[in-house]
Amino acid sequence: MENRIGVYICHCGTNIAGKLDIQELASFASKLEGVVVAREYKYMCSDPGQEMIKKDIKELGLNRIVVAACSPQMHEQTFRRVLNEAGLNPYLFQMANVREQDSWVTGDSKLATQKAARLIAAAVRRVSNHEPLQIKTFGVNPAALVVGGGITGIEAALRIADSGRRVYLVEKEPSIGGHMAQFDKTFPTLDCAACILTPKMSSVGVHPNIELLTYSEVEEFSGFAGNFKVKIKKKARYVDPEKCTSCGLCQEKCPVKVSSEFDCGLGMRKAIYTPFPQAVPNIPVIDTENCLFFTKGVCKVCQKVCPADAVKFDDKDEFVEVDVGAVIVSTGFDVFDPSVAAQYGYRRYDNVVTSLEFERMCNASGPTGGKILLKSGDTPKSLAILHCIGSRDENYHEYCSRICCMQSMKFAHLVREKLPNAKVYEFYIDLRAFGKGYEEFYKRVLNEDVIFIRGKGAEVTNFAETPEEEGKLIVRCEDTLLGSVLRVPVDMVVLSVALEPRRDSNKVAKTFLLSRSKDGFFLERHPKLAPVSTTNDGIYIAGVCQGPKDIPDSVAQGGAAAAEVLSLIDRGKVTTEPEIAVIDEKRCSACFVCIRACPFNAIKFDEDKNVAVVQEALCKACGVCVAACPSGAIKQQGFTDGQIYAEMEGILAI
Repeated sequence: MENRIGVYICHCGTNIAGKLDIQELASFASKLEGVVVAREYKYMCSDPGQEMIKKDIKELGLNRIVVAACSPQMHEQTFRRVLNEAGLNPYLFQMANVREQDSWVTGDSKLATQKAARLIAAAVRRVSNHEPLQIKTFGVNPAALVVGGGITGIEAALRIADSGRRVYLVEKEPSIGGHMAQFDKTFPTLDCAACILTPKMSSVGVHPNIELLTYSEVEEFSGFAGNFKVKIKKKARYVDPEKCTSCGLCQEKCPVKVSSEFDCGLGMRKAIYTPFPQAVPNIPVIDTENCLFFTKGVCKVCQKVCPADAVKFDDKDEFVEVDVGAVIVSTGFDVFDPSVAAQYGYRRYDNVVTSLEFERMCNASGPTGGKILLKSGDTPKSLAILHCIGSRDENYHEYCSRICCMQSMKFAHLVREKLPNAKVYEFYIDLRAFGKGYEEFYKRVLNEDVIFIRGKGAEVTNFAETPEEEGKLIVRCEDTLLGSVLRVPVDMVVLSVALEPRRDSNKVAKTFLLSRSKDGFFLERHPKLAPVSTTNDGIYIAGVCQGPKDIPDSVAQGGAAAAEVLSLIDRGKVTTEPEIAVIDEKRCSACFVCIRACPFNAIKFDEDKNVAVVQEALCKACGVCVAACPSGAIKQQGFTDGQIYAEMEGILAI
């Protein structure tokens, strides 16, 4: 069929027309081979502009369209829809970017117009070689997977489950709750963390649409948006959840005591344990690394005293396979280990603690029963709280952890509540109280006789220079308001440490094919317009695994991710772009190079045919396999050699 091409040049107000000679370009385009009509309009993306194209397609019999306007990222889909509505295959279209690549970046108008002419000529040559392509549609499994049972994952799971959809919530720890379960109070309202968290945890535990898989991890993951397959490993608890009555007798009688991870090592737990009293599920697990039966073959006291006969030492890991349509990753964070910053004396001095350890100390169910105590058991008379330990620091993490300022001021308030006569010092770089009610909380703490010193703590030492410093920890810093170096003797130092990506982030990223930003957090598709989406369709990220944030923002992101999942499920179908790789089976040499090169695991080997096969729904059209194939057996639809050569010839022809 003869090519009948229409060329449409957009003014984009003065963005394009202010630099390019639009009339000259329209005249130039009208003389190119195959071009039937060339028009210009003020805003081609507007309704009148779109109607102009539709009318020409129908009345002039156009079968190829070129629009010279802005970036394809802005309006390529707009114009493809126009072609579709006019009865033309939407892929018989090419866009020439004469704004971002020309009028905005070329100073001389004459040169800019010449460059635009080349871009239009290239687009006309290219579209002449386009072929109709077809979009494929797949159904969507209505179930969802949430990985991570902190407050973000809990919020997301409940939102989806409340809509009537099935949710599988996977948590690697024995209980859901995450770091929030360790906190005492939350800023700025000073709600009890457990009081606002545990009702949601309980709701998850009894929700008919949520299958809770604690002490579990995702082992294998495959598929595409709307149709994922997940293999989950349920680690052996050695306690039968169907029989256990949570009476706690096994934990009471267990003779082994080890440091409690939940209490950051400040308290002890037994070898058979639940992490904390409000755990969901409230079923103990046996720590096989410390249990006397697993290490020495003796004991079994827990089994002997259990009235429900729930302890079973022959328990094995189980594997569960589920199908889901969408995934939310909300795996949370770790806290910075300040022992690598030796100047702060962490682990060298008894009374230097991290912010998370201080949370446990202040918590009524914590290792000290909510009392702020020194290692000796005495009550401190003075405390220093050091901000930005490990964050906003080129030696560790350049980013701001966003919670340190408010968290530190909350600590100062708690000290005031529990130790009204103690002196409290806040050492800060600057204060960032940006959230709702945060500035008011800052002013409240200011009026509680907390001493704010603007200067980052440089060192914590016990080397006394005066009699007043004897037996104290001394915080050295430069007060940037006074312009002098200070030495402040205190009894206890609290290090407000940075939030950082979890240690297993790389493994999680590989499992779900997620990208990571330079700081190690999972990378969103767009920081402003798609903050919970990823480049892997159907997989969303939420909470601190995406970047540091406080509880309100984490909950909001959990809700946003749930809304994305429900939107996908309610559509009932997903479509795939046809511009994917295809393999010529006759030329495939079965060398496996493309399979190894594909970053999306979209190519598999068909042993019956002895050729590689592209799984269309998984292909992201990155083109890596096309470049890697030594036989030239792979081409990418929409980016064939012929189309690219034609485009180059169009540019060079003028």
